[in-house]
Amino acid sequence: MGDAIWAEGLVKRFGKTVALDGVSLSARAGTVLGLLGPNGAGKTTAVRVLATLLRPDAGTARVDGLDVGRDAAAVRRKIGLTGQYASVDEDLTATENLVLIGRLLDLRKSDARARAAELLDRFELADDAGRRVSTFSGGMRRRLDLAAGMMGRPEVVCLDEPTTGLDPGRREDVWRMIRAMTADGRTVLLTTQYLEEADALADQIVVVDRGRVIADGTPAELKRVAGGQTITVRPRDPARLVEVAAILNAVSGRAAESPRRDVLTVPVDGEDALGETVRRLDAAGIGVTELSLRLPSLDEVFFTLTGHGVRKEEAA
Repeated sequence: MGDAIWAEGLVKRFGKTVALDGVSLSARAGTVLGLLGPNGAGKTTAVRVLATLLRPDAGTARVDGLDVGRDAAAVRRKIGLTGQYASVDEDLTATENLVLIGRLLDLRKSDARARAAELLDRFELADDAGRRVSTFSGGMRRRLDLAAGMMGRPEVVCLDEPTTGLDPGRREDVWRMIRAMTADGRTVLLTTQYLEEADALADQIVVVDRGRVIADGTPAELKRVAGGQTITVRPRDPARLVEVAAILNAVSGRAAESPRRDVLTVPVDGEDALGETVRRLDAAGIGVTELSLRLPSLDEVFFTLTGHGVRKEEAA
C-alpha cells in the first residue's frame, strides 16, 4: 500500500504570522498519523490544507493520490473531517442529523437512512437514534460527529483534536472508535495535544512546533530521542532500598533516584541491563513487587525536542 496522505514543503501565512513553515508529512494507507504539538503549532492549519479548506502559499499535498489544489472536488469525496467541536444540529435527532449529511452527499433517502442506522449501531448510539441531540452528553455528541464524518465512506478521515473537552472515560470511547476506523482500512490523520493519545493511537507521529516539523517517527523511535531507557524497582521489603540502590548503581554506572518513597529508578543504555538487574537481585535474595524497563514518555520527548512541555505552551 502507498501513501494515503502526502505533503511536502507546505507554507501558509496569515499576514505576518507563519502558520506552516515548510511542513512535510506522509501516512501509509490504513494507518493513524498523529500530528502532535501545542496550541498554535500549525496542526489545524495543516488539516485545513489537506481537507481543501485552505490553499497553501507554497508546497504540494496529495490525498489518496489526488492533488488538494487541482483535484479539490475529488479529494472532498475521499475524505471525512471532524473538527475540534461537535458540529451536529442540536434540534435534530441523531438519525435526522446523519440522514441530512447523507442527502448532502447525494445519497438516496433510503440509502442515507440505511447508512445512518449502520453507523449509529457501530458508534453505540442505536438506542438513542430518535433522541434530539440537545439531550446528548458531550461524549455522545462527539461519537455522533465521528459517525457524520463516516457517512460518505471516506478513505481518509481527518480528526482535528477529536477528544477536546472530554473526560478520560469518554476519551477512551473515542479512541476505540478510531481504532475501529483503521481496522476497516481507513487512514486517519489525528491532530492532538494529548501526548498519551498520540502514544495510544498513532502508528507514526509528526511533531510540530511553531509551524515547523521538529521530529517524526514511530512512538518508540521518538521515545529514544529523550535518551535511552529507565529501570524501575520496588522491593518487597522497603528496608532493602539501600541494597537495591547499590545494585542499580553497579548495573548502570549512574546514581539511582527515588521518585517515590519505596521506588528506585535509574537510566540505562541497553536492554541487557534489565537481565543483569534481575540476576543481582536474585543473588541478593531481594524480592520485588515492581520491576520494569521503560522508554521515556512522549511528554519527556517533547520537552527534549522543544525545551518546553505541551501544557506550558498552552498556558503561554
